[in-house]
Amino acid sequence: MIRKLVSTCLVVITIASCKQKEEKTTTEPIVLKTLPTLTLEEANRLASLPLECLQVEYPNKLNQTLNDITHLQTPKELHPAFYGCFDWHSSVHGHWSLISLLKQFPNIDEANLIKEKLSVNISKDNILNEIAYFNMKGNSSYERTYGWAWVLKLAEELHTWEDPIARELEANLQPLTNLITENYITFLPKLNYPLRVGEHTNTAFGLSFALDYAITLSDTKLSESIKKAALRFYADDSDCPLSWEPNGFDFLSPCLEEANLMRKIYSPEEFKIWFDAFLPELTDPEYQLEPGKVSDRTDGKLVHLDGLNFSRSWCLYRISESLPEYTHLKNIATDHINTSLPSIVDGNYSGTHWLGSFALYSLNNAH
Repeated sequence: MIRKLVSTCLVVITIASCKQKEEKTTTEPIVLKTLPTLTLEEANRLASLPLECLQVEYPNKLNQTLNDITHLQTPKELHPAFYGCFDWHSSVHGHWSLISLLKQFPNIDEANLIKEKLSVNISKDNILNEIAYFNMKGNSSYERTYGWAWVLKLAEELHTWEDPIARELEANLQPLTNLITENYITFLPKLNYPLRVGEHTNTAFGLSFALDYAITLSDTKLSESIKKAALRFYADDSDCPLSWEPNGFDFLSPCLEEANLMRKIYSPEEFKIWFDAFLPELTDPEYQLEPGKVSDRTDGKLVHLDGLNFSRSWCLYRISESLPEYTHLKNIATDHINTSLPSIVDGNYSGTHWLGSFALYSLNNAH
């Protein structure tokens, strides 16, 4: 249905554009709020979060199925590369955070210590042992697809980092990167329906990060697999119930993650038609979206809503970048970042072990 709609609407796009221009002459221009920026001071603050937990083994959430007694090992024995920061995926994106910050601020305060920890953790032997865990009976779907997505984001960040240590780390990580890409290609045709949730298993988020990697690394096989799945899942979607969000434990927006993925799949003209049908309320310059409210940042589930504010913001920034006529979405994104950014360095490990990565990715997309 949506493919036919795209073709039909493109024929009359000129008329629609003219009408839109007439309407805009009667409205006030959008006044953009000051976009948040990643300063050296903020970079040091954000770096402190993963740096403090990257090699801290406990507390730890293994999130595993025990197939036999060989699975009863310590977190570091099971995951010698990614055992810190409470759980596997948080450790992976903690490593990503430090690499992203080093790329942008080579003279960050703890640059040498960061490189030292990265070299110790992402060693050739450690990564081979991580692969061994995936190959244990019953573990092939481990961290599907949230952790998978962050492995590819980590690999993408290493690939685009112009530093000698990056080549060594990228080579060490490559066997795990290859395993994850093959896992995606094998799994996606089997997934008959997407997971439209606000937590780890959200399909759109997993596809979005994986597609970024595929495009950056020119992995045509992976990108075609992702695009085919995305169109099968989402091409005919319309009227996403954004008013139902957030759920109490969300750290991802099902509606906005899907929209952010589809803007990477479609041309700008096609995406505008799809987006206007999918989230029509966001086309209104007066639209408001209240940031998520955290009632207790010591609660590991309730603090998810800080993550929701960051992930909503990066989606909205990128959507407005693809559709400049919806620049008002940037103000909503900025409100979301500003709501949660001051509170994430508060000593509550339930949030500090992972929120820095979400804040950083949001700030990286604030333009």
